[in-house]
Amino acid sequence: MHVVTFTRSTPDTAAKVWVNDDGEVTWGDVGTVVNPWDEYSLEETIVQAGHGGGESTVIAIGSELHNDALKHSLAMGIQKALRVDEAGADMNDSLVWSALAAGAIRKLNDVDLVIFGKESVDVATDQHTYQLARSLGWTMLSYVSQIMEANYTAGTIQVERMLERGKQIVSGRLPAVISVLKGINEPRYPNFLGIRKAAKAQIPVWSAADLGIDLPTAATSALRYFNPPQREAATEMITGDTVKAKADTLIDRLFAEKVL
Repeated sequence: MHVVTFTRSTPDTAAKVWVNDDGEVTWGDVGTVVNPWDEYSLEETIVQAGHGGGESTVIAIGSELHNDALKHSLAMGIQKALRVDEAGADMNDSLVWSALAAGAIRKLNDVDLVIFGKESVDVATDQHTYQLARSLGWTMLSYVSQIMEANYTAGTIQVERMLERGKQIVSGRLPAVISVLKGINEPRYPNFLGIRKAAKAQIPVWSAADLGIDLPTAATSALRYFNPPQREAATEMITGDTVKAKADTLIDRLFAEKVL
């Protein structure tokens, strides 16, 4: 059996991101990190591959920027890594992204389960996971908080899904695409030997031609990026001799500003 996950490098969530004078999005000299949600999908991929006695692979779609995330994944314990890139392709378009991802899964040929993190923080979307499942014609299970059973021999999977008002136990057929939530596991830290091994790894790069596919026409395009307008803010410290006096003043001000 074979478990695959996808990852990407994203700006650190604490980094300041802005649009420069050339209209390009930048975060300066701050390094990238693994998409935070992917920490959980990477860990779950390692766990599930271990339980099933199979192999694990991590894939990144896009430029060399994502090599750091792939090497981090190898350092954690993922067995194989590869990157899919196509010159001139709009990787921000989810149809193009999912076409390349589906081509990679088909080329691997023996995949039983694809695991995603909840979403990508830099683009704030998860639609590519659903489009991949649709392209492959596989079961799609989202918001998974626990994989209760994965029977790779029988080709079935049972998961617990988190909903707004409770939990749901769902069974489905393998192969499947799932997206997992933060609480599903506790991601491990790469150890020194893992980091050294990952640093030396040669990551193969596949193109659309290698996958034997023709990319769809991008359905979306970014016309331009711009910084949001500056917000003006003022701070007023409420004073008083007692806590009650301060609270009364605050309430009066809130009513005056029609906040309450």
